[in-house]
Amino acid sequence: MAKAKSVFACQNCGSQSPKWLGKCPDCNQWNTYAEEHFEKTTSARGELSLGSREEPTSIGDIDMAEEGRVQSGIGEFDRVLGGGLVPGSVILIGGDPGIGKSTLLLQAVAAVSQRGLTCLYVSGEESQRQIKMRAERLGVDSPKLLVLSETSLERILEHVKKIKPGLLVIDSVQTMFTSTIPSAPGSIAQVRETSGSIIVLAKKTGLTTFLIGHVTKDGAIAGPRLLEHMVDTVLYFEGERGHSFRILRAVKNRFGSTNEIGVFEMKEAGLAEVSNPSEIFLMERPLQVPGSAVVCSIEGTRPILVELQALVCRSFLAVPRRTTIGVDHNRVALLVAVLEKKMGAKLFDQDIFVNVAGGVHVDEPAVDLGVIAAIASSSREAALDPKTVFFGEVGLAGEVRGIAQAETRVKEAGKLGFERCILPASNVAQLKHINYPKLAAVSSIQDCWKLLF
Repeated sequence: MAKAKSVFACQNCGSQSPKWLGKCPDCNQWNTYAEEHFEKTTSARGELSLGSREEPTSIGDIDMAEEGRVQSGIGEFDRVLGGGLVPGSVILIGGDPGIGKSTLLLQAVAAVSQRGLTCLYVSGEESQRQIKMRAERLGVDSPKLLVLSETSLERILEHVKKIKPGLLVIDSVQTMFTSTIPSAPGSIAQVRETSGSIIVLAKKTGLTTFLIGHVTKDGAIAGPRLLEHMVDTVLYFEGERGHSFRILRAVKNRFGSTNEIGVFEMKEAGLAEVSNPSEIFLMERPLQVPGSAVVCSIEGTRPILVELQALVCRSFLAVPRRTTIGVDHNRVALLVAVLEKKMGAKLFDQDIFVNVAGGVHVDEPAVDLGVIAAIASSSREAALDPKTVFFGEVGLAGEVRGIAQAETRVKEAGKLGFERCILPASNVAQLKHINYPKLAAVSSIQDCWKLLF
């Protein structure tokens, strides 16, 4: 019998050491090292070695099986995945506790099962009755949807070989364990071994697999960083506690774009798709109020209009505050400096707060002009025209630079009833064929200042 060995592993990043350390040298976290025992035995993954009986083949001779994507029936979900589920792909989804990860996947597998595909939902956190209670609340009832409450990897693999489903959901990967490793479930070794075995199974059999992962207090998926490298797609389910909207965002996708987002609204009957996010985000926008500006941001191929709110007030601190939510803090500080230098705005003794309404995060330079307009509006106590949309990148010299996909943004603004778009002059020359909304060209923030005030 092989001699059991022990090693100390960081539970945050997976770094290993022969002795206990108070601080991890890789991720600089304190008190994260825990002792793990292991033996040199044949693991469950060894029986499923990926491509163990295949020979090296010329890339031109490899036969491509024409397998199309499987539509889940949830448009926002398919959009983020790149158009649907790819057979044999492994998708890791993470998010804060209670954000709706299990609800989203239960609705997705139910929609897939209604199309005739057998789906297996494995939960290591809930019993079958608890899943049934949630399914009744969501209105889910399909004979092709099979539910299993199990944490043993070996038993799960047995059921998969027996049932041969087309879609597998593991909720969650931190609760699974294999008997070949004596470590506790949720440890670095268990997460790495169980997820590796499931990924090899998916690649060999063409089984589409979803792995739900817990997140740390920093918002990253718990467990070794290697897990995100092993899977094909990594999704994050985001949302604010005070808002009913949820955003599904891809940070890695081997079969599609990572710029797409899916917007959902949490209701009593589960998650509902938001097909027109712009209309939802602008629904409660106050009119004729200083500090409010509407900007258009591009998320993948989708234009989204959101409200930027700015509040400028006198500061009684030695160093005035610059607080931002939903936009880059450094970018706002840069734009404030441009306003002071080029327009003579006295903001050095003012607290400035910038917020994106609705809990959305916009990080592209095209919203620069909207940020400047909102800050200037609040500073001068002058309301902006509620029927005007801003987009354009602002440079350090005060110039307004051209942006990408200007026509898509203008058409989205016109669709929602906005009458004027203030945009870079270099983009207006390419949009002469558009009659509505009215296009106002600016080449510097001085031009924008004259139009607004």
